[in-house]
Amino acid sequence: MSESHGDASQQGALQDRATLSPGTAVPGTEEALRKRHTARARSAADRTRAACRAAGVEADPEAVIAVPTEAAAKAANALRLSADALAALAKGAPDPAADARQARNAAAASVLAAQMAQSHGADALADAAYQAALKASQAAGTAAGRDGMGRNEALNAEAETAEAAAVAAAEAAGWR
Repeated sequence: MSESHGDASQQGALQDRATLSPGTAVPGTEEALRKRHTARARSAADRTRAACRAAGVEADPEAVIAVPTEAAAKAANALRLSADALAALAKGAPDPAADARQARNAAAASVLAAQMAQSHGADALADAAYQAALKASQAAGTAAGRDGMGRNEALNAEAETAEAAAVAAAEAAGWR
């Protein structure tokens, strides 16, 4: 009986590997994927803080409100979302799909902060930084989405490239 159970679990493992699409990471690389997703999330969180500072908005991430309308409340929500994403990445077992969603959440928060900073900068560099933040968020969303599930090497690489471009654009805009 244990032999048939062993065969069934081996077949299940082979089937799991067989269902991965080309260009995806093989099972067992969850920790390496978590490191990549965490690096993107940290970078996006850093961009969020820098954009909030550039917008002249220092906010307490504990001062979150349901529907933010003022810049300080929007900044607080963006900072809190980034902090929550990083906290989620720091606990539990690695899960590429969930980890990629946290990186996406941090990237999405950076878009809100970039929008605030853009409105204060109102020049070509601020516009480019906002657009780069938006592209980084979209790439992170694609990497976390149904086609990537946080495991697709090509989508993860695109998200990392977009994040690096967003960092460069934020620095060029003076958002440090």
